[in-house]
Amino acid sequence: MANRAPFEFGEWYHCFSRGVDKRDVFENEYDAERFLMILYSANGTESVGLYNIEKPELKKVFETDRGKPIVAIGGYCLMPNHYHLLLKEVVDGGISSFMRKVGIAYTLYFNAKNERMGNLFVRPFRSRHIGTDRYFQRVLQYIHSNPAELYEPGWKSGNVRDIRALEKKIREYPYSSLKNYTEKRITNPILARDGFDIADQPTLRRMLEDARTYYGEVSRDGFER
Repeated sequence: MANRAPFEFGEWYHCFSRGVDKRDVFENEYDAERFLMILYSANGTESVGLYNIEKPELKKVFETDRGKPIVAIGGYCLMPNHYHLLLKEVVDGGISSFMRKVGIAYTLYFNAKNERMGNLFVRPFRSRHIGTDRYFQRVLQYIHSNPAELYEPGWKSGNVRDIRALEKKIREYPYSSLKNYTEKRITNPILARDGFDIADQPTLRRMLEDARTYYGEVSRDGFER
């Protein structure tokens, strides 16, 4: 299923992709951090080349001038072989441009590091339109619940052995934006804070319920993680 429908200005979308042949695309901590750097640097009107920054790290990249954002990022989660992004179009063509820049920049980095050639992510990336605030929350819970797969593989079927241990692991997962919703003192320049409410967070049980519901909808549409 291709997803080439135009993105509407001011609307939220769940955008995601995985590695070709379901291969891991984040092999270590720095890979994940590099992708987070790209999420920031690619989201702007000014060109930011991470190769021009000596020993690039998140703090240094966050201090660079990227111009005005071309998308609003409402949430994200990186998993070993795929990623999820919650994006809003704030300029015409912003999502398509942003996703293209992210894919190219990270693939160039990953291929150079691993001496490989060719596409790294499945193309085209997938997307689903988010039409209501309630649906926004459901998708956000799904994105933030993704790390459950690493600790409780049966969570999508409702089988969780230790809900308290799982909650702790999900909340401590370093490559999602969940902490920015649960701990307001944490700032994250990657995220746009306008346009969504971070005040009330559901329990993990509610998060997983919403996530399972959304996962079922995505699966019926033929989308894959």
